[in-house]
Amino acid sequence: MGKINPVSAKYFIHAEIEIKGVVDKPDVIGAIFGQTEGLLGSELELRELQKSGKIGRIEVELDTKAGKTSGTITIPSSLDKAETSIIGAALEVIERIGPCKSKVNVKKIEDVRVSKRKFVTDRAKSLLKNLMDDSMPDSQELADEVAYSVRMMEIVEYGKERLPAGPFVKDSDEIIVVEGRADVLNLLKYGFKNAIAMEGTNIPQTIIDLCREKVVTVFVDGDRGGDLITKELLGTTEIDFVTKAPDGKEVEELTKKEIHKAMRAKITSEQAEMDLKGVKADNKDSKDNRENRERSFSSRSSYSKTSKGSRPFSRRKQDSRGKPMSSRSRDSPARSSRKTVRKPTKDEKLKFKDLLEDLIGTKGAYVLDNDLNVLGKVPISELKSTLENLEEVSAVVLDGSIDSKLVMPAEKAGVDFIIGMENNMDKAKTHIYIATEEEIEK
Repeated sequence: MGKINPVSAKYFIHAEIEIKGVVDKPDVIGAIFGQTEGLLGSELELRELQKSGKIGRIEVELDTKAGKTSGTITIPSSLDKAETSIIGAALEVIERIGPCKSKVNVKKIEDVRVSKRKFVTDRAKSLLKNLMDDSMPDSQELADEVAYSVRMMEIVEYGKERLPAGPFVKDSDEIIVVEGRADVLNLLKYGFKNAIAMEGTNIPQTIIDLCREKVVTVFVDGDRGGDLITKELLGTTEIDFVTKAPDGKEVEELTKKEIHKAMRAKITSEQAEMDLKGVKADNKDSKDNRENRERSFSSRSSYSKTSKGSRPFSRRKQDSRGKPMSSRSRDSPARSSRKTVRKPTKDEKLKFKDLLEDLIGTKGAYVLDNDLNVLGKVPISELKSTLENLEEVSAVVLDGSIDSKLVMPAEKAGVDFIIGMENNMDKAKTHIYIATEEEIEK
């Protein structure tokens, strides 16, 4: 009797059989051949198909319990899909095996090629993974490896404490003081070769000496630890500027764009000292603290003048009782009664977008006059009191959220535009044009 090699089989017919009695394997095989004989025509006669090798050896597995027999039938086939399906359906006409009643149920027809294809796919993935792990790195990986090695060669040890530093710290007139070695490496990566690390919270004597000799920018992480280090440096030695990584980020993980933005947003040591003290002063919420902040505006002019086209703040005039007068009270009644929102022009939008990008990560705000010239830059925490004491304010651009606490003093100041990162204010409740970063780009 002909057989089909399992390797050449395309399909497997899987069927289950239940017999109400005890039978043996030959009884089942005999019933398959006998009860399907002449049923499907001469071309699909099981005996002839097996002789020609189109149907393989019929495998039967039986299990007898409590006088009943159950098991499985497996038939390999190299016929096409339709013919194999017909053979499978023919098995279900078998009603008796030997003297016992039986029932055959074809569970599935398995496509052997699908199983082989899955094996090939899985094996190919495994081989590819091994190939990628063992293969040579591409050009970008080689370039990154070489660049990292160069940076490691460029980093030097400076001073008696052997502090990690860039190669230009000794000869440069300006230096950047950072927290750790990884910060120095990241700055080296993007071309800043004049950075030096403190390597701890205690201020090394080398850093103290350098701060007295050079123009120093302190660049710390955007967390409370960075504030503490800044405070200690301010109380220990002489520094010129302070900047921070964005909130929650460290200097060592910043991208080139983030580093440049942080360096552009640096503030003077005097401003940093006021900001650190301002955190505690806000908790007291005393009248004296507010007056001190108002008097400090003039000292911030050195910081604000580094902004785009800024000029010193102009104070709001006071009435006979000594209270600030809003610009509305001095303007025509038309402005105070205006209910329509004045939308910015295309050029004005571009101006606002440029200023907003410049503020990213600074937690600060630009205050603009009627000609959209920058009057100055202040921390967001002091923006409300700033608006209460300035005149000719037309626009506010801030690195923060817009809410009613900001809009109310802005309305009194006659502000036309407020541009911020987020909007938590119902636009219908104000005549001020309010927009976020996404909306200003439309």
